[in-house]
Amino acid sequence: MIGRYRSLVCALALAAACVLSACGSSTSTSRTAAPTSGHIAAAPLAHPTQATLILDFTPNAVHAGIYRALAAGYYKEKGIDLRVVEPSSTQETLKLIDAGRAQFGLADGSDVGGLIDAGGDARAVMALVQRPLGGLIALASEHLRSPAGLVGRTVGITGVPSDLAVLDTELRDAGVNPKRVHVVTVGFNGAQALVAGRIAAFTGFIPDEGVTLQASGHPIAAFALDSYGGPAYPGLVAFTTNKLIGSNPALVRDFVAATVHGYEDTLRDPKRSLDELLAANPTLPRKLTQASLDVYLPLFADDRAVAFGTLQGANVAAMSKWMLGAGLIHAPIAPARYGTNAFLP
Repeated sequence: MIGRYRSLVCALALAAACVLSACGSSTSTSRTAAPTSGHIAAAPLAHPTQATLILDFTPNAVHAGIYRALAAGYYKEKGIDLRVVEPSSTQETLKLIDAGRAQFGLADGSDVGGLIDAGGDARAVMALVQRPLGGLIALASEHLRSPAGLVGRTVGITGVPSDLAVLDTELRDAGVNPKRVHVVTVGFNGAQALVAGRIAAFTGFIPDEGVTLQASGHPIAAFALDSYGGPAYPGLVAFTTNKLIGSNPALVRDFVAATVHGYEDTLRDPKRSLDELLAANPTLPRKLTQASLDVYLPLFADDRAVAFGTLQGANVAAMSKWMLGAGLIHAPIAPARYGTNAFLP
């Protein structure tokens, strides 16, 4: 969702960069029509290169593959001295990457779309999560079978424009006029308001607030956006700028390769990656982080339907159409402008 509160390139002189439907390398898992001929073969980094990655939020389960890659030395093997920092806000992350003050960022896929629509230089280079993370969350005790059960009830939103788009999409998919639901702004206190009984549901991040509620003894009913009328767009992407892609494609290629290696390790051995994430971030509660990682694992590679990191062109196009219809962007964003698979190993 745009403005994820957890805290995001027509390529310059890079004619080999492919569109999403025809780039990347061949693997045992489909890259959605991605022939090997589109792979970027840049010269290796000449010397150790410092780079900064700005996360989308404080370190958590979705970042397990990054911390695995750090612990295993995959970035150093590629000649990258990677500094990982937390953002002050999503918008700050987007601005810093677009201004070239950091090389890489993580953001909700729709946030990157919004930055491109605003004239930014951003371009996604890989997907970390293949599905949107947001949706409606209610307590199981409400016995809601679908968002239609919210007619005449109160729903909390954070106040960012995409929250209303998510709510309206799910209600309309359930055959409900959004005007029949009372909407209140609860900021980022949706879970607290839900438990207190002040709202019947709220728009939130299911692997985060949903898992937290479950772990604290409050069973939930969750209605994911892509299951209730919304597009199956990438919920978290790594992005950089057209400028960096044009000036230092080797850095982009090697960052992507090391990150993919870390997440592929995580898919094979989640416990090891969890241990390394917790070792680097000892204040994270193990039980809750484990539960969250269990939810993320099938989302990392769309239940193994695609190779990790793949930006699926059809899903990006569907996201653009949804955002345009919801008034979140002003013009369609072509998948080839949005991102590239050309740097995937």
